[in-house]
Amino acid sequence: MSVILQFAIGLLFGLGLVIAGMSNPAKVLNFLDLAAIPAGTWDPSLAFVMAGAIAVTLVGFRLVFNRPQPIFGEKFHLPIASELDARILSGPAIFGLGWGLVGFCPGPAFTALGCGTTAAIIFVAAMLTGMLAARSLVNRQPQADTGMPRPEF
Repeated sequence: MSVILQFAIGLLFGLGLVIAGMSNPAKVLNFLDLAAIPAGTWDPSLAFVMAGAIAVTLVGFRLVFNRPQPIFGEKFHLPIASELDARILSGPAIFGLGWGLVGFCPGPAFTALGCGTTAAIIFVAAMLTGMLAARSLVNRQPQADTGMPRPEF
């Protein structure tokens, strides 16, 4: 039953991405193009999507962490390390560069696969290749004890 519920939640999330226009890279790039403000082509609508997501997350975190344990798990798995390292800084930087260059991030790219666009297929293939490369690099390097579990991809 939990797999069906999780699938339904993912489907709802994907539907929200499509309705909000997050799976349309042109809409995302128009939002990120601040130089287009004087020309009138800047699209601020995704700021409202982000604000809505932040509001839902704030409420959701309050509700979830008031529970003694997660619904689909035995305990909450939260990071205990607080220092910044190269992985924590480089990951968001790479994410931001990819989002700014092509207008896709992972969730919306997967929803755009449903449209069968070449851009979505290329992006997801490149993203999966990058994830496999990152996995092989992490598995080759000795891991310092940071208090966080080793990432599993």
